[in-house]
Amino acid sequence: MTALETMPPSDGRPELLALRAIKLGDLLVAVPALHALRRAYPDHRITLATTAWLAPVVELIPDVDVHLAQHGLDHAIGAPHRTVDVAVNLHGTGPESSDLVAALGARRVIGHHDPAHGWDGPEWADGVHERERWAGLVSWHGIPADPDDVAIARPVDPPVVTGAAVVHVGAFHGARHWPTDRFADVVRGLRTRGLDVVLTGGADDVVRARAVADAAGLAPEAVLAGVLDLQPFAAVVAAARLVVTVDTGAAHLASAYGIPSVVLFGPAPPEAWGPPVSGPHVVLTDASVRLGDVFSEVPDPALLAVSAEDVLCAVDGLPLRVGTAVPGDADVHGGSAVRRDSAVRGDAAVRGGTSGSGSAAPQ
Repeated sequence: MTALETMPPSDGRPELLALRAIKLGDLLVAVPALHALRRAYPDHRITLATTAWLAPVVELIPDVDVHLAQHGLDHAIGAPHRTVDVAVNLHGTGPESSDLVAALGARRVIGHHDPAHGWDGPEWADGVHERERWAGLVSWHGIPADPDDVAIARPVDPPVVTGAAVVHVGAFHGARHWPTDRFADVVRGLRTRGLDVVLTGGADDVVRARAVADAAGLAPEAVLAGVLDLQPFAAVVAAARLVVTVDTGAAHLASAYGIPSVVLFGPAPPEAWGPPVSGPHVVLTDASVRLGDVFSEVPDPALLAVSAEDVLCAVDGLPLRVGTAVPGDADVHGGSAVRRDSAVRGDAAVRGGTSGSGSAAPQ
């Protein structure tokens, strides 16, 4: 699916446009709401206005018919005035996003309460998980949504590796950079448990990934950081036996495909961004020392409180088959595993680690 700068000509269906112009994880927490919108509006053409580079993942959300490139909130949405029947603000409740949605002139607007534009809706609430926020928003407007309905499609092209333990070493900011020596300890521990390991990350994470590989004795071909585009990366996650990652888009992909995961949280609270509690996922963090500066280039103490031993203990509690990884095994099981509740707050290896409530700043 190509991200278009302007809405294409009508195909005869009424238009529904949803705004959600942020990053990969932000997009994936809105998937339950998008699923619900498709069920409620089966005869509409659904356009998602979101970041252009997310096009390979937008293509995996079957509810979306058109991807409209939206580069932040500092330019108008590329849809002609009054061509949109239903506009949905899945971005925020501040004037930046609300003014863009208002400019569409839609017949119906689905969003939070906005007296400036005369829109009815729920009040913006703190202490809400982001999936629950957006699922709750559309539910308030009479469109039932399940916040755990996070599944997306698998890429058509086969993954470059199947049945591996995916260790994702990347993150946009240093606040989420777990030390490479600890990643290396985890890699060694996973290999002693009979798992094949690959290292993933973006182009900026190649040096970190190579450092982990060198310290853990991994072959160079196990380093996939900087190699995979978004859709091949999603394919590797969908076919994985396990994902170990900090709080990034990789964690949300693991949730979307039901892959067992261990997710390390630093500055962001798992109560706002953690995986579904109904899934085979464990959250590791220490909320008591969290500084919460997501843009810092210094690792957050909540992240540094997690040891490699904590991660390996969490892995041992997940529903994995211990032994030599069998290529294709993840595909046989449809990319999912036996469901398991996320780790409960107060576990010996999990400090402050349930996925529940949190907050995000409106825009």
